[in-house]
Amino acid sequence: MHAKTCASVLPVMALLLAAAPAAAANISVPLDEVRILAFAQPVSTVYVGNPVVADVTVIDPRHVFVLGKSYGTTNMIALGSDGKAVANEHVTVFGHSAATVTLQRGANQVTYACAARICEAAPVPGDDKDAFAASLAEIAAHQGLGARAASSQTASNNTPQ
Repeated sequence: MHAKTCASVLPVMALLLAAAPAAAANISVPLDEVRILAFAQPVSTVYVGNPVVADVTVIDPRHVFVLGKSYGTTNMIALGSDGKAVANEHVTVFGHSAATVTLQRGANQVTYACAARICEAAPVPGDDKDAFAASLAEIAAHQGLGARAASSQTASNNTPQ
């Protein structure tokens, strides 16, 4: 008799568990990197608690990109077409640790990204504001030169001969 009771209760429990939203989980994303998150069922709306920390781009109804924008923790809620929660995830954005060097100069810090035997400035939030601004200005200038070179190359290729 006990086996019959368990057999009749198990399908009901399985149905209730399947209908419940996904349990909260942690998603860890390095700063300026993207992770792909898959949902168990299609979603129609995705909210991020603090879009300064992370951003979400929908790929299709079952997948999103999660981008780490600045250090911190926030949450992400995904809703199905019926408005019910499909997922409620905690998102933590952390700094790179493997190939990064942080140089402390008194109260100021400067961050470098290193590969092989070369390190280059890699400004991150929290770096000294003057060093941060100088690095971003150099990056913008470099990108500008590349864009101008590419546009002049395109223009010369379109010139009649």
